[in-house]
Amino acid sequence: MENGEGKSMADSKTKKATRMQIMQKKKRIDELLKSAYSPDKDHLAEFPHSRHYNKNGLSLFLESGRGDKLSSNLKQQIQNLLKVNMEGPYGEEWPTEEKIKRREMSSPEALYIFIHTDNSKESIIGFVQYRFTIEEEIPVVYVYELQLESAYQGKALGKFLMLLIELIARKNGMGAVVLTVQKKNYSAIKFYLNKLRYNISAISPSKVYQLNGVFGEEKSYEILCKAFDNEAKSVLEES
Repeated sequence: MENGEGKSMADSKTKKATRMQIMQKKKRIDELLKSAYSPDKDHLAEFPHSRHYNKNGLSLFLESGRGDKLSSNLKQQIQNLLKVNMEGPYGEEWPTEEKIKRREMSSPEALYIFIHTDNSKESIIGFVQYRFTIEEEIPVVYVYELQLESAYQGKALGKFLMLLIELIARKNGMGAVVLTVQKKNYSAIKFYLNKLRYNISAISPSKVYQLNGVFGEEKSYEILCKAFDNEAKSVLEES
């Protein structure tokens, strides 16, 4: 039978090994995020075919951008498109949410894919705003916004952009793509769950409340995700 001293030494080695694993994982994730945010990196350049979208009667040009390099004109176009598309789903929450989105818009961590009708880059018909971040110790791409003018919706452009985001996430070693959607935005929920096969995440309020036996509490949004590996699935998808 193992004596007390031997057991203590074994426990100490186990704890040390666990700490080492945690530190190594944190270092790996930090390196992934640092590489993904490299100022010289253009994520669209990794997928040259994605620079143009020529389907369903559309001929569009895609361009990368960063929140801390937005022109005043571009900021105004982003705000206008957000207001048109999101004031309805947010309802009375919109004035507060609009201020939050305005701050998020110009963050150095905010990365963009802008969609133009030509190469002039003077006006946009839509955009994706995304970030590389950590959710429950899993490195992910978090999609903050996917916004298109109404005339360009329903033409498979949104699906194309989300599949592109998934390629960018995988290319940069992320474990999942995560996003937030308003419950009142029924078309968006249907789009993500049915067409793109996203799942309501285990970290979404509705799942957390259910798991903890909390009733009567409800948030106006769901967190959706698509995981790429077993670890991300076990943490972000399975409750």
